[in-house]
Amino acid sequence: MKNWTEILMHLGEDRTAYYGAVTPPLIQSSNFAFPTVQSFREAFEDEAAQHLYSRGNNPTTLILRKKIAALEGSEDAMVLGSGAAAIATAVMANIKAGDHVICVNKPYSWTQKLIGTFLPRFGVKHSFVDATDIQQIEAAIRPNTKVLMLESPNSLTYEIQDLAACAALAKKHQLTTIIDNSYASPYYQNPIDFGIDIVVHSGSKYLSGHSDIIFGAICSTKAMIGKIISTEYMTLGPVLSPNDAWLALRGLRTLRTRLEQSSLSAQKVISWLKQQEEVDYVLYPLDPNFDQYELASQQMRGAGGLFSVNFKERPIEKMEAFSNALADAFLMAVSWGGYESLQIPSCVFYRMASKEPPPVPATFVRYYVGLESAEFLISKFKQAWHHLL
Repeated sequence: MKNWTEILMHLGEDRTAYYGAVTPPLIQSSNFAFPTVQSFREAFEDEAAQHLYSRGNNPTTLILRKKIAALEGSEDAMVLGSGAAAIATAVMANIKAGDHVICVNKPYSWTQKLIGTFLPRFGVKHSFVDATDIQQIEAAIRPNTKVLMLESPNSLTYEIQDLAACAALAKKHQLTTIIDNSYASPYYQNPIDFGIDIVVHSGSKYLSGHSDIIFGAICSTKAMIGKIISTEYMTLGPVLSPNDAWLALRGLRTLRTRLEQSSLSAQKVISWLKQQEEVDYVLYPLDPNFDQYELASQQMRGAGGLFSVNFKERPIEKMEAFSNALADAFLMAVSWGGYESLQIPSCVFYRMASKEPPPVPATFVRYYVGLESAEFLISKFKQAWHHLL
């Protein structure tokens, strides 16, 4: 059992080194100086561990790395400028031209673009599979398969993979497993415990929690993190600024409190929605009616505040009016994990010439419950409800 208070509040922090300050200092420096040639030489020989140049390492970002590694239960972690950068860097560090990647169906849109559009330009093949079925993953494996990219749950319809089974299959075929764990966060799920090799996060969501920074994280063994730092990371430079690392540390301290409140309120809102005649179904991994509820319960300690609702058939005009009426409480915006409640109505995409409609109907809405009370959010639903009738 992790000591969450120790990790979130104290781990990695040496207050004697910065004058007893309660909050770690922001070391907003790009460069670091050395008193001797020998100390300068040693920094060059181990740039990933030494403070030489903030593209590689920085005292403020190092504290954040230590905390995230401890939360995820990994030997080491690195932080980057976005979740998309974390995914791309982790995948690209483990493949080369001629290799093959297997990825779950319906991943995060930029994962889809990375694997389906970007990597093929460099001779990397791919297969998207229904990874809820381990046999479909195994059937997709080729002699040149190197990476199995998972996302459990995904962030729209919440399909789950059997992580232990995926890890065992990957080890049998010498594949590197990578999972996007942004939905559950390290507080509610630790894929490394099930044998997954690399865990990535969009830290802009639950980890930072204040909707004011973009960052990503990669968690794995010291050997894997060292490999990633010395290849794609240092070459492409997807660095997280010290200022954003400092803000992430501030947000991380309240991770447990925020997640528990968001989860509790979401369950109350879901319970109310399920009683409404106009609701067709609700998707939430720890709802007993969810198709993969048993597997979700085995792998996850909680499910946070993100869920989706499909309303009974309605014209797009009604869905737009309903969503507009909710927009003062559920802000119409992407992402999740902050203090504010959010919505993404699928009807947004149904009249866009530049985009294909999503794989869900126009009556489908993804909601995120932030730190507002469940009673307040339910009252806003009640006020907007007449637009559906």
